[in-house]
Amino acid sequence: MVWKPDWVASKDILRRMGWSVVETTMMNSNPPEIEVPLGNFVKMNILFWNCRGALNVDFKRRIFEMVINHHPSIMVITETRVGGDRAARIIEDLPFDGSIVTETIGYAGSLWLLWKTDDVDVMLLSSFEQEIHATVKVHNSDPIWLISTIYARPRLSERRILWDSLKAVAQLHNLPWLMLGDFNEVLSSEDKFGGNQVSLNRTLQFKECSDVCNMLDLGFTGSKYTWTNRRPIFDLILERIDRYFANPSWRILFPEAAMTHLPRTCSNHCPILVELLGSTPPGPNKPFCFHTMWLLHPGFPNIVQEAWTEDGDLQGAILEFVSKAKHWNYNVFGNLFAKKKRVLARINGAQKSLASRPSEFLLTLEKQLIEEYFFNFTPGRGILGTEVKIECSYVWRP
Repeated sequence: MVWKPDWVASKDILRRMGWSVVETTMMNSNPPEIEVPLGNFVKMNILFWNCRGALNVDFKRRIFEMVINHHPSIMVITETRVGGDRAARIIEDLPFDGSIVTETIGYAGSLWLLWKTDDVDVMLLSSFEQEIHATVKVHNSDPIWLISTIYARPRLSERRILWDSLKAVAQLHNLPWLMLGDFNEVLSSEDKFGGNQVSLNRTLQFKECSDVCNMLDLGFTGSKYTWTNRRPIFDLILERIDRYFANPSWRILFPEAAMTHLPRTCSNHCPILVELLGSTPPGPNKPFCFHTMWLLHPGFPNIVQEAWTEDGDLQGAILEFVSKAKHWNYNVFGNLFAKKKRVLARINGAQKSLASRPSEFLLTLEKQLIEEYFFNFTPGRGILGTEVKIECSYVWRP
């Protein structure tokens, strides 16, 4: 695939929009063409979530839980409602060491792009209230591609500004392009249940934007809708407004990429996971899981003492601790992780059924399962549930 842009016109637009990085990295010598590498397969996950407020008491714990379960190298969080120094302090406690943050509009909005620098290089191109644009290079992979993260404002007039901005961005490059976020708009009547009738004019404006950007909807597995107003059945509204789009170049780079709508729990938006190599079954040698709830059990110090002997070496003590801790956890707590997965699977099943056949029974079942999940797997309640994974070969520090 060959890109032959109009370099002179593009440079002027890029300077006015502040896209100096693209200009310096791609336009130094006015090349006649750029080859887009094909067939590069990398294992990397990207996670998107509209959290509805980063000051929620469960916010950090939910982020850590999703990172542990899904291993994202990049995470996009929208509607954090926190910006500036306060956002920086929260991000310092999260398991990412790279970040780009947009400011809030009053007490609403804000968009965070977070990443792990050991996995990817992310370079900011531009950011506005509703969008962040950056280049991404996955380590041990040659291609550089564009990522655009979106939080479309609820007001139609502001979304129109976003659509125009995205159409302008599409004219500035021909990179492989991934666009994801909360677009606050549906593409068709199939994307909505309940509420007012879908506005044909609004959906056509959204579709025109995606067409001009040459975007493909990447589809999904999981529940059909990504947002709910959490009302009783007679007032219930369900919509698919959170999406991943990509242009053909990006899709060719990552033909195995798979999107999953994860269960909704502490937000009325579901997290969305994209796995660039598709979902893969866990390997036989799973890493050892240290559960923080163990520290609150009165019998845990005995396990540590039994594993640690004065004459034993450090490696031997670690292996002995791992063996004893697994056996003790099974006897005291049972298989906690399996229990959590079963509850989440039931929540996911209820939400998928609710999307197909909405009923008061399914709404009640979903609510009960989410309450069970929070009660059993929240520190200080039920049987607790935050895990931190460590490799057995690492030094364990009690």
